[in-house]
Amino acid sequence: MQVLLVGTTKGAFLLENGRTGWRARGPFCDGWPINQMAGDPAGGTIWAAGGNDWFGAGIWRSDDGGATWSLSLLSNGQMDAWLANDPTFVEMAGRGPDPDAPFKGTVDSVWSIHHAGNRLYAGTKPANLFVSDDRGMTWTRCEGLAQHPSRDEWNPGAAGLVLHTVVTDEADANRLWIGISAAGVFASEDRGETWDRRNRLTNAAADHGGHRHPAAPCGHEIGHCVHNMGRSAEGVIWQQNHHGVFRSTDDGRNWQDVTEGLPSTFGFPVAAHPADSQTAWVVPLNGDMQGRYPPDAACAVWRTQDGGQTWQALRNGLPQEGCFFTVLRQAMAIDADARLSFGTNSGSVFHSDDGGETWQEIARHLPTVLSVDVLQ
Repeated sequence: MQVLLVGTTKGAFLLENGRTGWRARGPFCDGWPINQMAGDPAGGTIWAAGGNDWFGAGIWRSDDGGATWSLSLLSNGQMDAWLANDPTFVEMAGRGPDPDAPFKGTVDSVWSIHHAGNRLYAGTKPANLFVSDDRGMTWTRCEGLAQHPSRDEWNPGAAGLVLHTVVTDEADANRLWIGISAAGVFASEDRGETWDRRNRLTNAAADHGGHRHPAAPCGHEIGHCVHNMGRSAEGVIWQQNHHGVFRSTDDGRNWQDVTEGLPSTFGFPVAAHPADSQTAWVVPLNGDMQGRYPPDAACAVWRTQDGGQTWQALRNGLPQEGCFFTVLRQAMAIDADARLSFGTNSGSVFHSDDGGETWQEIARHLPTVLSVDVLQ
């Protein structure tokens, strides 16, 4: 059975494709905003990462398919302060404040969760990487990244300084890549002990229509406001940046701008084909300052099958009139069979079983969809 993990502004949902079609279960996680989810079908565990100033920051965990959940709290929120000082609020909430969390006052929310073998990675706001080797029960901060010599140069994006993307090498657990807005791409070859900053642009003369933007490529570097990354099994990494789409064939040491042929330079998610390094999908939006909705208010997922040399718009089954939704950075997923799904900030989830050729709306009227992941 296909199972999608959907994070929203009002909790986590599971979309399951059974005999009668797709159905949604949820919301879970006590109504927390959930920025990303991950699952381990072999062990039956699901994780949901999120939080905000009110709830605090943490990772929820279910070992029974979503029936029950427990919370590993990284940092307390304003709710705990209210519960500690207002007996009336305690009576209304039906509980007292949580004990002080291990990283109280240092983490605002968890933006990403990634399961790799026996290890979990969580990216936070402000940008730090946390690691768990006991399936999410306890967490430690990755000091190699926290103490990176370039840290004083990191600048926040519009959503703050967030570590939103973690990518790993399935064949080598020592290798991982992260995306930070707006500090760029970092890579580690030793499970996070040391880090290289990898933002070198190989075709610096790429034309962006003469548009000058703080997030645009500059000199021989990509713009540092990376939005999302995906890696194929053949080792190619794709990046949707604030100002273009980029492709690397050498583990992020060099990036090639492959935006030409797309209707805009702006978008959030990217999906890399799990086996074919020439194929990837993106969802362009009309622009940073133009509303952040599909160009001409007609939704299309754009696909390349030749390494970014050309792009094709895939529209069958997607709204082509009056479409003003946004697809956020973690809101598109691909499974091992190259089946694609994406969610929108208007509460819909679309799914394709044929590489994006045709699409079906499998859920609607959900809260704002922040993430879509696959239980695989």
